[in-house]
Amino acid sequence: MKFRLLGRTGLKLSILGMGGSGFGNVYGNYNQETATHAVKEALDRGVNYIDTAYWYGQGQSELFLGRALRGIKRENFIVSTKVCRYEQDYPNMFDFSAETVNRSAYESLKRLQLDHIDILQIHDVEFAPSIATVLHETLPALQRLKDQGLCRYIGITGYPLSILRKITEESTIPIDCVLSYCRLTLNDTSLIDHFHYFNSRNVGLINASPIGMGLLTPNGVQPWHPASADIKSACAKAMEFCQEQGVDIAQLAINFSTSFKEITTTLVSMNDDVTVGNNIAATLNPLTKHEAHVRDCIIKKYFSPLKQRHWEGVEVEKYKKQLMQHK
Repeated sequence: MKFRLLGRTGLKLSILGMGGSGFGNVYGNYNQETATHAVKEALDRGVNYIDTAYWYGQGQSELFLGRALRGIKRENFIVSTKVCRYEQDYPNMFDFSAETVNRSAYESLKRLQLDHIDILQIHDVEFAPSIATVLHETLPALQRLKDQGLCRYIGITGYPLSILRKITEESTIPIDCVLSYCRLTLNDTSLIDHFHYFNSRNVGLINASPIGMGLLTPNGVQPWHPASADIKSACAKAMEFCQEQGVDIAQLAINFSTSFKEITTTLVSMNDDVTVGNNIAATLNPLTKHEAHVRDCIIKKYFSPLKQRHWEGVEVEKYKKQLMQHK
């Protein structure tokens, strides 16, 4: 496995990381015994970074990882989790208050069966009441947890890249890393425009969901996916073309996203040994000429013509409307 340093932290992360959303049934049910073996298989093969959150199954992903990592030497894995995004019902979905951040971190440690979290992140900062709340309440709460030794580093996550930049720019508390998702994929490469900004400030970049939360897989997307009909259609056509050419679009997507040296690690859910092996192969093995040709074809034919490649603002607007209905 190849490794890269995460910004100023000094952490050496595998360029392929294990995403924990699948352990919370976000993409459907899974076999826990098979998934436990997959975690150990990934660690044995050099994947040393695992990311999770309470939001993934309302604690189920953390609970699963707490059991799966039991007995494995602490120095053999690096783990991150998140605070501020919680329940499925809209009134209780987000809470950026210092009090809840503190309680949530302790509860995550208990579920993970750890005495410290390597990277503690604010989950989806764009849903906060204001950027000021994140800057003056949430981040200071994380800093206090860091001062207590309960986490080693502080990160923020979210979808709108402009907000991730603004918080990084204005925070008086050093932000060690930023997790961006679905913005460095075959169909949306907008994160590239922000490489220099974050790298010049020595802020580590974590890329999540190179397959676009299911857009770039033969299985298709879950009903909750916020992408527009145009994006879903383009991805479906690209997937069909890949199948006709005997190429796995997910493997192309993972190879593409993990190839950028500006990114420390790319997170992918993998709940069984076969997926672990396929993802590692996609990360480390160069594409064949045929695979590279197919990749270039789908980018040119299906993704480049898209007038809009992202769904920024869709989920926040839905969240605000739902909150109003509950008042």
